[in-house]
Amino acid sequence: MRNKLPGLLALAFGLAVHPLLAQQKVTYSLSFPNYVHHEAQVQVQFDDVKSDTLKVLMPRTSPGRYAIHEFAKNVYNVKVTDAQGRELPVSRPATNEWDVTGHHGTVTLHYTLFGDHADGTYAGIDETHAHLNMPATLMYAKGFEAAPAQVTFNIPQGKNWKIATQLKPEQGTTYSAPNFQYLMDSPTELSDFDLAEWTVQENGKIKTIQVAMHHLDSKELFEQYVAQVKKIVAEERAVFGELPDYDYDRYTFIACYMPQAVSDGMEHRNSTMIPSSRPLAKFRDALLNTVAHEYFHSWNVERIRPKTLEPFNFQEANMSESLWLAEGFTNYYGDLMMVRTGLFDTKAYAENLAGDLNYVLLSPGRQYNALIEMSRQAPFVDAARSVDPVNRQNTFISYYIYGSVTGLALDMTLRQQYSKTLDDYMQALWRKYGKPEKAYTLPDLEQTLAEVTGDKAFATSFFKNTVNGTYLPDYAPLLAKAGLELRKANTGTPYLGTSALKFSKEGAEIMQGTLVTAAAYKAGLDRSDVILTLDGRKLRSEKDLKKVLDKHKPGDEVPLTYRRLGQARTATLTLDEEPELEVVLYESTGKQLTPEMEKYRQAWLGSAVGH
Repeated sequence: MRNKLPGLLALAFGLAVHPLLAQQKVTYSLSFPNYVHHEAQVQVQFDDVKSDTLKVLMPRTSPGRYAIHEFAKNVYNVKVTDAQGRELPVSRPATNEWDVTGHHGTVTLHYTLFGDHADGTYAGIDETHAHLNMPATLMYAKGFEAAPAQVTFNIPQGKNWKIATQLKPEQGTTYSAPNFQYLMDSPTELSDFDLAEWTVQENGKIKTIQVAMHHLDSKELFEQYVAQVKKIVAEERAVFGELPDYDYDRYTFIACYMPQAVSDGMEHRNSTMIPSSRPLAKFRDALLNTVAHEYFHSWNVERIRPKTLEPFNFQEANMSESLWLAEGFTNYYGDLMMVRTGLFDTKAYAENLAGDLNYVLLSPGRQYNALIEMSRQAPFVDAARSVDPVNRQNTFISYYIYGSVTGLALDMTLRQQYSKTLDDYMQALWRKYGKPEKAYTLPDLEQTLAEVTGDKAFATSFFKNTVNGTYLPDYAPLLAKAGLELRKANTGTPYLGTSALKFSKEGAEIMQGTLVTAAAYKAGLDRSDVILTLDGRKLRSEKDLKKVLDKHKPGDEVPLTYRRLGQARTATLTLDEEPELEVVLYESTGKQLTPEMEKYRQAWLGSAVGH
């Protein structure tokens, strides 16, 4: 499915398959006898092995993630046998590879998997559930990528666990996948979850939407949550005009809102894994915001898909230049759906916009990298791990948020200059690339924008200056059309140039690297420096800092002392003006909200389906 090689497509959609491929199959069996200590016992059998040496691999990355994760670190007690149960010789040419010889056509592996991180990338196993991301769970073999797979989940005795997955149900607790790519893209939750489902009829098909939720909250809260998910599904369907043709006519929200879960959201072809440690009772709207984001991915990135992610490579980092659209525009729509469904009011939505605009417009990152390059940084930042300090506070802006405010700018421009919307652009991409599942390139995106606007020069300029450059428009006049005012939040207020301070009796320690555009950086201050005094006053608390700043204005030069590497030093700092921006409703500031503004705001933020 993710892999568009002809052989894999044939297996995925039931087309004619080469007879040699048809004989090969992979069979998995998963058991959880030691779930208290986070272990699973996994058996996998490869039938009709063609090569003398079978190369068995553990994935190193996962669909929806772009960094290397080395899942093999959680695999041990590996035992390999042939069809008669005889132990086979195994060599280890790499940390994630087991090479098997002497097999006579059949190889069976047994191994123990440790999983104690229930997010969208890893596995989490305990007495309440088995929360499985397949690349973190299942080994595979070279040469079997196109072979169908069966997976049997053995429910522990005494557990009322059910199974939520996008895999195809077969018999009992056995499920199947048409090929390796689909198997790896199919997260699975085994637990005593609540289940709700409804159907949507369109284009002669009945499509089932499921919500499977493992949680500790009340049935009433679950039902309220499901009602809101229905609204999100309806609004997102309205953006594209139809639901995708889900494989097996089913889409499943796999929610795990348990104390041991790790907050995340991970898109998949016909499902999404949305875990969080935050309880539904207190964080419903935040959790639903993740739902809105991830569900939008069932169109954007799962089917409207960049060519640079085809096929997905499970052994190397996956880099794409298009995540500003795949993730960024999805982020824009995730928030937009919250206000279109009525889960956010206009004031809350404006506050969210302000947060995004502050992050992007006030970051120095655009001095270093264009939007397209921010996308290429994903293998370094998307749940990647590193132990050395990096300078990303200066050089990087998340393609999620940078892409989101780019989507906002494009939406406003399309509405104001071309009587079009970003919905029109997404619909065009859906018709050309998503529905036929034809991976796109950057020139494809530019050409489609030219077709939607009827203005090739505008499309060329947008991709040259914004996507391949760092240009962003003045957002104030764009938002003013909707009766939203973008302005400085604290005009005339002096600012030290960093707020990442940890106060103690000794002074104020700078906890993060300083921004190249800020007063603290220009004064020579950096992470781990401890500011001892400012303008002669000891800085032991937030109150001490405020007392100093209250005596000054932006532009004033203020002496300070600080400690670095055990030595006291002096410097002079020129105070900045507090840079924070806010987005406020005209009607809350006393400005007139005209009928034209109200109409524009309703067309942008109002429901497309009515609730």
